[in-house]
Amino acid sequence: MARDDLLFYKNGEIYDVLQNQKAKLEQEISSLGRDYILKVSEEDLCKSLVDKYTIEIPVLHDENLHALEPQDTEIDIGGRHDYAVFDTDEPHYVKGTSLTIAIPFEGEEQLFHFMPSAVTSYFPRGEIVDNEIHLTYKDVNMQAENVKKLYENDLRIIKQHLRAIASNVEQHNKSLEPKIRELITKRKDKILKEQDMAASLGIPIKRREYSATTYAIPTVRRKPRIEVPKVTEGAFKPEPALPMSEYEHILKIIQDMALVIERSPKAFSRMKEEDLRTHFLVPLNGHYEGQATGETFNFEGKTDILIRYEGRNVFIAECKFWKGEKQLTDAIDQLFKYTSWRDTKTAIILFNRNKEFTSVLSKISEIIKAHPCFKKDLGKQSETSFRYLFRQPSDTNREVILTIMAFDVPK
Repeated sequence: MARDDLLFYKNGEIYDVLQNQKAKLEQEISSLGRDYILKVSEEDLCKSLVDKYTIEIPVLHDENLHALEPQDTEIDIGGRHDYAVFDTDEPHYVKGTSLTIAIPFEGEEQLFHFMPSAVTSYFPRGEIVDNEIHLTYKDVNMQAENVKKLYENDLRIIKQHLRAIASNVEQHNKSLEPKIRELITKRKDKILKEQDMAASLGIPIKRREYSATTYAIPTVRRKPRIEVPKVTEGAFKPEPALPMSEYEHILKIIQDMALVIERSPKAFSRMKEEDLRTHFLVPLNGHYEGQATGETFNFEGKTDILIRYEGRNVFIAECKFWKGEKQLTDAIDQLFKYTSWRDTKTAIILFNRNKEFTSVLSKISEIIKAHPCFKKDLGKQSETSFRYLFRQPSDTNREVILTIMAFDVPK
C-alpha cells in the first residue's frame, strides 16, 4: 500500500529538520551585511530571528472533533478472508461507506509529516486539510462501535507522536535566543576587530583614584511574523560609547548619596528638586573632574544631571519627585528630548515624599512597560532600582538604557 498518507512518516525525521533550521539560522546571520549588523538594534534583530525560527508545536482540539457526512465508495474486498472471493489476484470492488473524522488543531501542520525521535511501529493514515486532521475509514457494513474504536486508537497514537515531537521541538525553541545572541555578538566582534574600530573601545573616562564614595555600604493559528528590522542607509560610523562598568560606577555614586539622604532625613526634608540634585552633583564632580553639570542645555531642552566627555554626552539623568503615573511618563518623554542619537545611558532619580513607598515601587514597572518606546525589562538592580531598555523615538535602532532609582525622602 502507498505510504504518502501515513502521518509522522513521509518527510523523514524531525532531528534532521531541526539541524537544518540551525544551519539556516547560522547562514542567515553570517550573510547579513557588515553595516547592517553594526547599525541594527540587536534586541529587534534577535526578536525577529527568534520568531522566524521558533517552531509552533501543534495543539489538538479533539474536544471539537466531528464526523463529516458519510459518502458512498468502492471497496476492494479481494484477498479478505471474510468474503468468498476466489480470484485474489485481481481487485474485486463492492459498494461500501466512507466516513471521515475531523480533528481540529493549531500550529505547524508540517510537523505531522516528520518522525519523532521516539515512535511506535504504527503510523495512522490521515490527511491534513484546513487545520484539521482527517481520518477516513471505509467498510462494506460500517458499524459505529468499530469506527469509534479505530479513531480512538488512531487519536491516541497521534497524541503519543505529538508528545515526542514536542519534546524535540521544545529543546530547539529554548536554545534559540541564547544561540542567536551568541552568533550576533560573535559576528559583531569579528567585524569590529577586523576593522579596528574605535567604537569597540568605549570612552576612556578619567577617574580620580583618590576620590572616595560619599558613603560605602558594608559589603495557532500561526502567529504573525515580526518583520526584519530596517536600518538607515549608509556605512556604519564608529561612535564612542560609555562602558557599562563606568555607567554602573556613576549609579553607585548616586546610590551612595541617596543613602546619606535617607540616613540624615532632617537635613534634607525641606529641600526642593534642584537642591537635592546639587547634592548628587558634588560627588559626581569629585569623581569626574568637574564634568558633571546640572540644568545644562542639551539637544531639545535642559537636563538635570549631565556628564560630558570631549563634547559628547555620556550620561543623562532627571531628578523628579513622585507625583503619579503621568508625571513619571512625562519624565521619560522629557529625558528622550534631551538625548541625542549618541546618548545611550540614562537614569531617572525618583524622590518619594508619600507615606506609601511600597505602593510607588509596585507601580513603576507597569508604567514603564506601557510607554510606546519600551522594549525590554532588564531586571531589578536592587529593591528600589529598576532597569529597562528603550528605543529612541526618532530611530528604532538606537537603544537607550534607562535605570530608575527610587528613594524615600521624608517631609
